[in-house]
Amino acid sequence: MKAIDFNSGWSWRHFPAAPTDEVEPLTSVVLPHDAMLSEPRSPEASGGQNTGWFAGRDYEYVKSFYADTDFEDKVAILQFEGVYRKAEVWVNGQQVAYRPNGYTDFLVDITSALRIGQANEIVVIARNADQPNSRWYSGAGIYRPVTMWLGERQHILLGGIVVRTVSIDPPTVDVIVRSSGGGAVTINITDETSGTSLHRESGMSDGETRFRVELPTASLWNPGSPALYRCAAELAVDGRTDQADSTFGIRTLEWNERGFLVNGERIILQGACVHHDNGILGARAYADAEERKVRLLQENGYNAIRSAHNPCSDALLDACDRLGILVVDEYIDHWYTHKTRFDLAETFDEWWEQDLKDMVRKDRNHPSVIMYSIGNEVGETAEARGIDLADQMTRFLHALDDSRPVTCGVNIFFNYLSSIGLGVYSDQKSNRTPKKEKPVGSEFFNNMAGLLGANFMKWGATLRGSDLKTRDAFARLDIAGYNYGIRRYERDLKKYPNRLILGTETFCADAFHFRELAKAHPRLIGDFVWSGIDYLGETGIGAWEYRDYAPEFSGFGWLTAGSGRLDITGKALGEALYTRVALEQHAGPLIAVRPVNYTGQKHSPSAWKMSNAIESWSWNGCEGRRAQVEVYARAHRVELHLNGRRVASARLRDDCIARLECNWEPGILEAIAYDSSGRETGRHELRSAGEETELRVEPEQATVTRGGLSFIRVRYTDAQGTGKPQERGTLQVKVTGGTLLGLGSGAPYNRVGYAGELTDTYYGEALAVVQAADPGAKEIAVEVEDGTLRSRALISVMEAQDPIVMDSM
Repeated sequence: MKAIDFNSGWSWRHFPAAPTDEVEPLTSVVLPHDAMLSEPRSPEASGGQNTGWFAGRDYEYVKSFYADTDFEDKVAILQFEGVYRKAEVWVNGQQVAYRPNGYTDFLVDITSALRIGQANEIVVIARNADQPNSRWYSGAGIYRPVTMWLGERQHILLGGIVVRTVSIDPPTVDVIVRSSGGGAVTINITDETSGTSLHRESGMSDGETRFRVELPTASLWNPGSPALYRCAAELAVDGRTDQADSTFGIRTLEWNERGFLVNGERIILQGACVHHDNGILGARAYADAEERKVRLLQENGYNAIRSAHNPCSDALLDACDRLGILVVDEYIDHWYTHKTRFDLAETFDEWWEQDLKDMVRKDRNHPSVIMYSIGNEVGETAEARGIDLADQMTRFLHALDDSRPVTCGVNIFFNYLSSIGLGVYSDQKSNRTPKKEKPVGSEFFNNMAGLLGANFMKWGATLRGSDLKTRDAFARLDIAGYNYGIRRYERDLKKYPNRLILGTETFCADAFHFRELAKAHPRLIGDFVWSGIDYLGETGIGAWEYRDYAPEFSGFGWLTAGSGRLDITGKALGEALYTRVALEQHAGPLIAVRPVNYTGQKHSPSAWKMSNAIESWSWNGCEGRRAQVEVYARAHRVELHLNGRRVASARLRDDCIARLECNWEPGILEAIAYDSSGRETGRHELRSAGEETELRVEPEQATVTRGGLSFIRVRYTDAQGTGKPQERGTLQVKVTGGTLLGLGSGAPYNRVGYAGELTDTYYGEALAVVQAADPGAKEIAVEVEDGTLRSRALISVMEAQDPIVMDSM
């Protein structure tokens, strides 16, 4: 089928809450679009801290197009990758689809509703007024791309090409081509990079054709070498042809007592949980933003991501395929018990099968997808009905795709609490009004964990009742997903000799301990830290903030969770450096320093933050104040030298972090690592900034493709480019030759948001995201000033290649 980009020419407005409400005029928009990001924020917002205090509204999107003669005797299908939520699709006044789940890719056949040779109107209604309906910032509207597929009456079904690896020696795949009717089918397999054809074959179809193809010269897909191929298929019927294609990789998966194996080799999953948002862009799923997110995580030591807690975008999976990142593909955050008052628990039983079908249809050819997860912290797994449901869903996924294992992220302590009537989630608790009642559900638990620390949850998981109320559900899964259960790993590996364990959510500080356990125990297959990148909503749960940046330690004004190893702009924090060393992606030493200007001051509580250290020694004006320094190294001993003098040293025991102190003074701070024989194994240094201050505008890439995104970091530095985290200012950004899509800093407390031309800095930095949207512009100019300093940068614009117009699912 031919793909038609269907993202331009839309208009949107608020959908009237009542028939008597005034109807707003329509405003033009290009998809993807996050309608919630521009809503006002208020202490009275019903979503509260869950959604970052944004107002919830319903929205109407309208697009008119002319169906010319190309549509005659054709099938027309709309693909919506994500509409949040309760999406209604109308064509020429006729409702043709309804989909409650806001994260599911779904297809709508609009053939019978089209008027050929006339103008046609598409209306999409997305409902997000019924708040709260999510435990994090959901975004709203048509936040992922839309595609129109146009094909012959007899056509290859969307997602109808299925490629499955049979063998890796020699490389052999089964290709299944599913179509709406019979005909002659031809497949052609090519190298994705070179375009070289490896195999061509034809056969007759009665609706489904199977080919077994040996590809002796093909390379295998694995994280270190993610080789990709393309299978193009053609269906010929009575002189008409329909075409489709799909990328794939050749790789096998096994999960057994040897661990988790890719192509027969054990891989330890060193992963990060990520929400669907793209930071200051909100929920908008731009391909460039999704790829950047994956690349930044990979650069910081992660080889896997968990799509918490919903199916991720096609663009993110494409990026994982290309970059060699493994994916645990998660379905949902709740089952039939409400976690928030207006979530979709009441429709779960009706829709879960269709949702899983669509998730597998979209994702099964992606070699990066190695596992399905049927849920997150669903306390239903502690009761008979939920245990049976876990079994049903696992079997259902196996019937759709038995090449991948199934897991579920189970909070072991939550299950026990639920079983004794103290559950974090319940229909009764979700129905309380947050403004009038004490915090409930995850908000209550997060607050408690922040006050009592991470050990509170890990201790709770060790209780006997926590084991009793999880073992039956775990027995229904291929892999047991433990949320915050690291203290159970060794005992459960002994007690349950057939159980494979995956840390589906963990704390950053446990990375070293996990890695050492996993090396000794193959059935401990992986770990996913909460979280890899900071995210919108669930505000403040992972933040260490001082009054200087956060006048209140809770409540309105907070915007992000603050719990990423990378902040909301993608900047790597000290915890990311620790993770790189703990997961043996870097031997160390690496240095990070807690903000010296705040030494001794009270900060906001959090269980999801190991440290607020950053990679800087530029604390000008703090002479004589104690500096708390963290050195990350896989070494026997580390020393800290300041301007050539040894000022501190420490032996490393049962971790790869040394916490040292010295008085701050300008100059060079250097860490030196030694092995047990006293041999030096590495050095790392930080330099303090000079007294002069500049404002630098630094695009991450010098060029951008037409329609693509440029990410531009703005920093206060000295003349040599050394960052100055104590410098603060309000930045104004002007863009010519492009469109400013987002502007903001890494501050979790943020009253301004990301939709304007002004932002405060955070530890001396901010980020702008610009789209090369102007058709004739050859370059983009970005000018930044703070009232005193001014700077600019130019980004060259390159023309995009013609898009592929085949089925890429």
